Amino acid sequence: MKEVALNSVRKTALIAGVFYLVTFASSIPAVFLLGPVLDDPNYVVSAGNDTSVIWGCLLDLINAFACVGTAVALFPVVKRQNESLALGFVTARMFEAAVIAIGVVSLLAVVTLRQTGAAGADPQSLVSVGQALVAVRDWTFLLGPGTIPAFNALLLGYLLFRSRFVPRIIPILGLIGAPLLLVSAITTMFGINSQVSVLSAVATLPIFLWELSLGLYLTFKGFKPSPIIAGAAARQTRQAGSH
Repeated sequence: MKEVALNSVRKTALIAGVFYLVTFASSIPAVFLLGPVLDDPNYVVSAGNDTSVIWGCLLDLINAFACVGTAVALFPVVKRQNESLALGFVTARMFEAAVIAIGVVSLLAVVTLRQTGAAGADPQSLVSVGQALVAVRDWTFLLGPGTIPAFNALLLGYLLFRSRFVPRIIPILGLIGAPLLLVSAITTMFGINSQVSVLSAVATLPIFLWELSLGLYLTFKGFKPSPIIAGAAARQTRQAGSH
């Protein structure tokens, strides 16, 4: 029975790790696929490359669902360290996913305008509307993937550092990267920095390594043995034995 409970914890780690890796596998190609609509200010009145944009939007939606999946999968385990912080992590992940979805909707609206709104409409007005929708997406990217991961890293990083579920170097990367990412995001909001700059790249790197290393470790190694996990396995064994 105890072995079954431990296998359940290993499965939880595997699911969470795969979800983390899915966020990378979906978000990185999406950046390139969305290039046509993000880089061309006249996209809405041009020939366009709607197939590329729609695929990019689909990948962004997959990324959003995977973000929620990481939190839902990890919550039953990390809540044993601190349930309030674990719930905060889930909430932050859901907020990040919602912001990503808003950006996706704004870009799909640009595609719709290009396909159906050009006939009989003033081209300059369409361009202005299209640029406004792209601006919405740019802000969602800054506030979602560009800012919220800092809060995720603070909450989950602290939980994993205290619980020792993974090697401590992994959450340390997140705890170091979180304030850097926040500084980068805030300076970008006030026009001091830009999303494509040396500061942004340096600030993003620790968070990138934190989430990637966490995903890889959970997928291929699982959680490290700890009193919290042993206690959870023992409780599951007792519950199974009482039925």
